[in-house]
Amino acid sequence: MIEYSRVCLHTFGYVLPPRILTSEDIENRLLPVYEKLKLPSGRLQLMSGIAQRRFWDPGTRPSQAASLAGKRVLEAADIAASQIECLIFTSVSRDMMEPATASFVHNNLGLSSDCLIFDISNACLGFLDGMVMLANMIELGQVGNGLIVSGETAEELVESTLLSLLQDENLSRKSIKPAFASLTIGSGSMGLFMSRSRENEQRPRLRHGAWRANTVHSDLCHGGQQGEGTLMATDSESLLYRGVETAALTWKTFSSSPGWSASDIDRFFCHQVGSAHARLLFETLRLEQDKNFETLEFLGNVGSVSAPITMAMAMEKGVFRPGQKGALLGIGSGINCLMLGVEW
Repeated sequence: MIEYSRVCLHTFGYVLPPRILTSEDIENRLLPVYEKLKLPSGRLQLMSGIAQRRFWDPGTRPSQAASLAGKRVLEAADIAASQIECLIFTSVSRDMMEPATASFVHNNLGLSSDCLIFDISNACLGFLDGMVMLANMIELGQVGNGLIVSGETAEELVESTLLSLLQDENLSRKSIKPAFASLTIGSGSMGLFMSRSRENEQRPRLRHGAWRANTVHSDLCHGGQQGEGTLMATDSESLLYRGVETAALTWKTFSSSPGWSASDIDRFFCHQVGSAHARLLFETLRLEQDKNFETLEFLGNVGSVSAPITMAMAMEKGVFRPGQKGALLGIGSGINCLMLGVEW
């Protein structure tokens, strides 16, 4: 568990991709599979709670997507690129193995050569981990500010999954299950400028955090293994229960800190996998469902972008506002869980 006293979440910025792919569009592509396996239409949206997800134009790289959000943050914060002291790239999606994707974003944004840059990779928890790493440096006085970015590009994964399912002559109701989670993934980009808070700070502040690792279950979601391209295999049911189990242990630690019990928190912003996951999570943690602000229905599972973009949208709509406390609840394959408390 960790506490912060000097970390300001200064400015959020996000960019939504231009193309929309509905769950109905996906089922239309998979019509031969649905007919063969006698699957009812509407099954994908019914099981996931996702009506649509967004995609970038063909050829968009993770660094390009992240740079769009980074530029939006710099403009909204009215800060010069030369003033950024640290850049952390946090997506599941990356341009390549080497160099760090942060290097491309750094160049795209025209940041200073004095800016510390690196990637953080931890499945869907990457952005929240980036917040912790940057907050630690700000709290210690090592840097005065920094920019966290994420650019998730789901296009190739979804297309590869669709082609694989259509080409599999031995596909059955059982063997199709590991591919289901891949069809819930969407694209998007997110940026956050964090800085040392001032006296009488009027912006949201990062205050509190707790985490838990449960890596005995690291076999439940594998993606991008050698020879499999961009395909991903997920034991969705087991991942659901083991993830919520890990969240319950994390919540016990997180909520034990004074001022961070369920009744103290006004809004929750979760990494969103599916509607069934959200229901089980809130039932298990005994949290009020109406405090959960969701973007799942129209964004899908946006990987590391999911939880922070949901908070940004809640702020934009006035759902999360000054005088309130919010909690980011992140669960990622591995299994890892990270919860962060924000006070405004």
